[in-house]
Amino acid sequence: MSEPIRCSWPGMTDPLYLTYHDEEWGRPLKGDDAVFERVALEAFQSGLSWLTILRKRENFRAAFDGFSIPKVAAYTERDVERLLGDAGIVRNRAKIKAAINNARAALDLPGGLSELVWRYADPDAPVPKTMADVPATTPGSTALAKELKKRGFSFVGPTTAYALMQAIGLVNDHLEECVARSR
Repeated sequence: MSEPIRCSWPGMTDPLYLTYHDEEWGRPLKGDDAVFERVALEAFQSGLSWLTILRKRENFRAAFDGFSIPKVAAYTERDVERLLGDAGIVRNRAKIKAAINNARAALDLPGGLSELVWRYADPDAPVPKTMADVPATTPGSTALAKELKKRGFSFVGPTTAYALMQAIGLVNDHLEECVARSR
């Protein structure tokens, strides 16, 4: 029996990456804390491999109180120092402070973070045939990044916003022949 056809980005060797690709990436995800987790993790991923973040994901969840927006918004400099000492996460002061800042900004959103982000869903995005057809940014991701920045968010440029859009199902960038596209 042959292997199912998948997008090439997760490779074919790491079970964690394959499971993420097959069961999570590109599937609709809603809820303020769930979306906040993804915003934070996409920012932490910047400049790193997504597999690095996946391998540390449970540590991030523990370190950031399950990405509860009110809890993270209440973090102090003491929490920043605690997080900088946590070898189980990416210890980058700017990214840690951005996560805290973004939680505070999310608290102020009328309707919540999930509602705001889902306004930028693009169910009619072109179906990519090859990885070369998958953009790094789109007008929608540029608009989402601009809206988040206007609302006080940081570490959310158009590329990070597009990665978020892909991850939580605002667009479906599984390749046309990918086994996960129609799931």
